[in-house]
Amino acid sequence: MSFIESIKERAREQMKTIVLPEAEDIRTLKATEIALKEKYANIILIGNKGQISQKAKLENIDISGAEIVEPNNSENYEKYANLLYELRKNKGMTIQKAKELTLNPVYFGMLMVKDEETKADGLVSGAIHSTADTLRPALQILKTAPNTKLVSAFFIMVVPNCEYGENGTFIFGDSGLNANPNSEELSEIAVSSSKSFKQLVGKEPKVAMLSYSTLGSAKSELTQKVIEATNILKEKQPNLKVDGELQLDAAIIPEVAKSKAPKSKVAGEANILIFPNLDAGNIGYKLVQRLAKAEAYGPLCQGIAKPVNDLSRGCSYQDIAGVIAITAVQAQTDNTIK
Repeated sequence: MSFIESIKERAREQMKTIVLPEAEDIRTLKATEIALKEKYANIILIGNKGQISQKAKLENIDISGAEIVEPNNSENYEKYANLLYELRKNKGMTIQKAKELTLNPVYFGMLMVKDEETKADGLVSGAIHSTADTLRPALQILKTAPNTKLVSAFFIMVVPNCEYGENGTFIFGDSGLNANPNSEELSEIAVSSSKSFKQLVGKEPKVAMLSYSTLGSAKSELTQKVIEATNILKEKQPNLKVDGELQLDAAIIPEVAKSKAPKSKVAGEANILIFPNLDAGNIGYKLVQRLAKAEAYGPLCQGIAKPVNDLSRGCSYQDIAGVIAITAVQAQTDNTIK
């Protein structure tokens, strides 16, 4: 069974409701059809009901099992506008501005997830919105999970016919959000990524803190940042398998690890790759996705109080369907990073 099929199977065991605020995008509607047909999530679409239904009909997409919510006609509109105002009034929010923002499908969707009376467990956006437009309302409304110092993003990469990582499955972090994390922030990204790996892959995390150097083979400010992050991480999580700084080949290829890092318990076996900055992380995941024809799910978010996941604007409807399943599984368990 493939990674995403195993995730869908887990999602079916405890059905959750996922909000999709980009309901007028054809890819979202096709993903909705898949989720409903395969019965791994309930779906709430946000947008103009007439336009959504017309687009689905024209494309012969069956979304009859989805709930469609129009913010301006919702019985919860005033309630949500007031909720947003209360959450943000100390930051300069006015009731008029709150009413305006509540008409925005992403904001309305986040408020649905925030509302304990609404059966909305998570949200997926980003097919037509930037990361900032997805995560800004998430942080304003849902806020960070308790004991979380940093919200970060990761990709689950599933590489076909690959013996490295966890049978070709890796987490790449941070590949979508934090541009140039310092040593402390890199350690937090690694902590969160290890928990996400346990939650979604179900195997022991083995973390490689990546650099262009392996265990002192080069020295610079860049390598020192990764060395310090590794030391901080080992203090925070003494039982976590982690090593760094490691070059990519030393991290995942056993033969290279034997020569470059023979005493390392992680080198050659890493399944979580922590990149030193967003340049490296973004380039890395796209190289693997395009050249190795890997499945790339993300950017997935970690550290938000409720499951919210971003999408690449170049995503396919199959990608969205997969992220819906992942979000549903995230919603099954406590999202708090302990």
